[in-house]
Amino acid sequence: MNGLRLTLLFFLVLVAGCATNETRTAGADKPAVHTAYTRLGIEYLQARDLQGAKNAFQKALEIAPDDGEAYNGLALTFQIEGEAELAEEYFRKATRYAPQSAMIHNNFGAFLFSAQRYEEACKELARATEDPFYNRRSQAFENLGRCYRLLDKSEAAQHAFSRALQISPSRMISMIELADLFIAQGKYDKAESLFERFSALVDAKRVEHYAGSLWVGIRLARHSGRSSQAATYALILKNLFPDSAEYRMYEESHGE
Repeated sequence: MNGLRLTLLFFLVLVAGCATNETRTAGADKPAVHTAYTRLGIEYLQARDLQGAKNAFQKALEIAPDDGEAYNGLALTFQIEGEAELAEEYFRKATRYAPQSAMIHNNFGAFLFSAQRYEEACKELARATEDPFYNRRSQAFENLGRCYRLLDKSEAAQHAFSRALQISPSRMISMIELADLFIAQGKYDKAESLFERFSALVDAKRVEHYAGSLWVGIRLARHSGRSSQAATYALILKNLFPDSAEYRMYEESHGE
């Protein structure tokens, strides 16, 4: 058990001891105890101690039954356990009690996305992007862009990826997804600019190529007449991602 968890447990024991002695003090300390239990639940969840997480979040809810963050914690715990129905039930409670929480909307959106419920997922992810102070707002925009692409909403996806890159210029998925959209529109200069930014991150060993980036690279190299570079990207795609949709598209295009 690490230091933070020990500190939280000590705090809970200490406050509980005070509560048995002075009822008035106990009432005043309830918010602090509730916060400590919620933080402890998050700590357990991060350590993958799922039973410990559930116990802590339930304790938090006994004190504050309207705590959206604790419901969110339980939803994430059940999601990890593969209990999809319970996860959704607690996500819905979390959004009901904390409707302004971008974090909770993003988590719920990611859950719905993983269940391929894209219409619902996009709505939750869009809510997550509305908070200008959300520290993962760029990720929420990126997730939203991916969601819109699966619904064939290219214009909305383009806007979402552009916003993600405005907030965090090094988001690699947004670079490649946006480049792919520009290729579809015939805007090769814009796609090339994004791919060059991505390639610079690869050269700096900050990111690695994946199937989507290689497929973008192949088409840009072909368009520019760089046949040897296109062949190099194709070989990497074949060797590393032979079962990918991108490799299938490459084979289909290669046979044309």
